[in-house]
Amino acid sequence: MRYQFIEDHRQEFRVRLMCQVLDVSSSGYYAWRKRPSSAREMANNTLLKEVKAAHQASNGVYGSPRIYHEVKGKVSCSQNRVARLMKKHGIAAKQKRRYKRTIQANGAHPVTPNLVDRDFSATAPNEKWATDITYIPTLEGWLYLAVVLDLFSRRIVGWAMSARMTSELVVDALHMAIRERTSTTPWLDSPL
Repeated sequence: MRYQFIEDHRQEFRVRLMCQVLDVSSSGYYAWRKRPSSAREMANNTLLKEVKAAHQASNGVYGSPRIYHEVKGKVSCSQNRVARLMKKHGIAAKQKRRYKRTIQANGAHPVTPNLVDRDFSATAPNEKWATDITYIPTLEGWLYLAVVLDLFSRRIVGWAMSARMTSELVVDALHMAIRERTSTTPWLDSPL
């Protein structure tokens, strides 16, 4: 491991200095360089070529189990060995993004009319606001973000985040927008 480090950095630092720092002899390093590759290392190189070819043939979709099934007839190996080589060389399968349905139609409520009618221009502040909810996948689960945007300035005037997508999330974002704009616009001080 130390010899490999010296080999990888010999263009940046003097070999003798690295040998001193890593507490190895320079003669041991040069003997290591002349030593031929082990049978295991050569077999790993052959397997790695097959793994890369199988990964490329699958357009990067296959993970280690499928790649193992592709290469086991060509090279003697185990699934764990294929997984280790793939991890070491940064070969990984493309993963699909998880989809989460967030809108549920409810026939009991009428459809709200579209007052903006795709005209997102505004001639003054607070004339038109637009809102949206998005969800963000995190390691701890989904995180929902609701924002209120002033279409005149394209500035976010209110936002709220929550671990659950509820009506309170949207109401909190709207309350924040009203509080933000009430201080500068007195006509907006009607409560919700």
